[in-house]
Amino acid sequence: MELKVMPYDLTVCKVGSMEDLDLGKEFYFIGKTDEELSLVCRTEDTPAGTTDRDDGWKGFRIQGILDFSLIGILSKLSGILADNKIGIFAVSTFNTDYILVKKENFERAMNVLASAGYSIV
Repeated sequence: MELKVMPYDLTVCKVGSMEDLDLGKEFYFIGKTDEELSLVCRTEDTPAGTTDRDDGWKGFRIQGILDFSLIGILSKLSGILADNKIGIFAVSTFNTDYILVKKENFERAMNVLASAGYSIV
């Protein structure tokens, strides 16, 4: 399986309202529930109106479109990283999954996953 490194720093944050978001940005992952409005974005694209934020994330995308019948992909990746004491923040879209790790753990995460047989591009 191929993992594509995302070439920019990411921020995980909460915003006050949808009006704070610029949907024209290249990478926004929005999660809206009855309790919060969360955003994962490039750090330089973080809205001014964030109520909480956590900078210092790097990410990779599982390449290709993942069929919903595939089982255990995210579980395997997160398990390998957990076994190596690397925490994650995962987000899923209709097509695929993204895994974020803190910047200080990113190189180690990529090395661990490459050693487990994943192709890093």
